[in-house]
Amino acid sequence: MYPEEIVTPCREDLITAGFEDLRTASEVESILDEKNGTVLVFVNSVCGCAAGSARPGAKLALEHDPRPNRIATVFAGVDTEATAKARSYMTGYAPSSPAIALFKGDQLVFLMERHMIEGRQPSEIAQVLTAAFDTYC
Repeated sequence: MYPEEIVTPCREDLITAGFEDLRTASEVESILDEKNGTVLVFVNSVCGCAAGSARPGAKLALEHDPRPNRIATVFAGVDTEATAKARSYMTGYAPSSPAIALFKGDQLVFLMERHMIEGRQPSEIAQVLTAAFDTYC
């Protein structure tokens, strides 16, 4: 568990941008079991690539139209139950944080893992995400 003084600004960065903050497995289930529309799930982290690239890039991508119907976040290393539940929907992939997943209905259609985030600028992250939005949203 990370100290709250480190976690809070990272969490608030996405909440302020409109992300639903999911802290329990049941909250994750309620969104990902809907079967309708598209949902973007951001697996948040305290790491530098989350702060420097992933969060800014995701927020930039959300200025695009089309965009997912819902946007949500879980916090790796903090909300362990919610994160484990979210990752259970990302079958076939190793746990990654940060990570950005796009679901259409009940299917994972896109996943941007940490290795795809590291070393990229926010605009590059946004470009990859908006291409996924154009395809699936």
